[in-house]
Amino acid sequence: MRRLFKAVLAGAVALGLAVPAMAQDKVIKMGTIIWEDLTPITGITKKVLEDKGYTVEVTEFSEWGIAYAALTKGDVQVLASQTDYVAQDYWNKNKNRLEKISPVSHGLYQAIAVPKYVTINSIEELNDNADKFGGKIIGIEPGSGLMREAADAVDAYGLKLQLIEGSTAAMTAALKSAVDRQEWVAVMLWEPTWMALKYDTKFLADPKGIFAPPQGYYWIGQNGFSAENPEAREIIASVYVPLKDIAAINEAVNDGKTMDAAVAEWTEAHADLLSRWENIKSY
Repeated sequence: MRRLFKAVLAGAVALGLAVPAMAQDKVIKMGTIIWEDLTPITGITKKVLEDKGYTVEVTEFSEWGIAYAALTKGDVQVLASQTDYVAQDYWNKNKNRLEKISPVSHGLYQAIAVPKYVTINSIEELNDNADKFGGKIIGIEPGSGLMREAADAVDAYGLKLQLIEGSTAAMTAALKSAVDRQEWVAVMLWEPTWMALKYDTKFLADPKGIFAPPQGYYWIGQNGFSAENPEAREIIASVYVPLKDIAAINEAVNDGKTMDAAVAEWTEAHADLLSRWENIKSY
């Protein structure tokens, strides 16, 4: 009897000691790039983890180099990224210290776009209509992956239009102004984006294949994250957010909602879906 009492006491002590450790394991340090496609993915995944009892600490980054450095150092544990094209250089440099956890969305595409009322459909038709476009293609921030591909397209197609560097805000203003006047404009655009919904745009065909094909989004983490956090890994792997939902969330943000409010509205409207994602085995 005395031996049994000691065994029970030891088990109780062990259980008591295990509780703080378990609480620590329920904290996930998540990174995100503050882009309109990645912040909804991060917000939705954060919500699903929190519903299962996790505390999620989100750190925002402005560019991939800083984000990948933080991930490899352990400042954050997980990060959503497009490893195949947009962030391929950073993935290649760090992949031996990282792991892919799961795909979370697919279909990101970046190329030259025009409003749908414009009557051309291919990059090859730009030169013959250069005057209608004011002899220019409106770009975004210099040094971005999209602008590098745009410069390659100008060379590959021998385009006579000037590629204008600037900012996403300036490009958006130029697109809005042209659409308001029903004028022709060519811009560097991506999908998912609220702009494609609001301004009814289309991508010009790229027969030479200069722009990357539709890309996937993956949750990535430090090597060993999945083995050390099997429950969190399974929860994260359950989440999948279609591009149309990402674009709709950002359209709500553009219309005045905060990102947190837009994500909350989406998760409330999709409560049944979230409950299915959260239906995992016990750990």
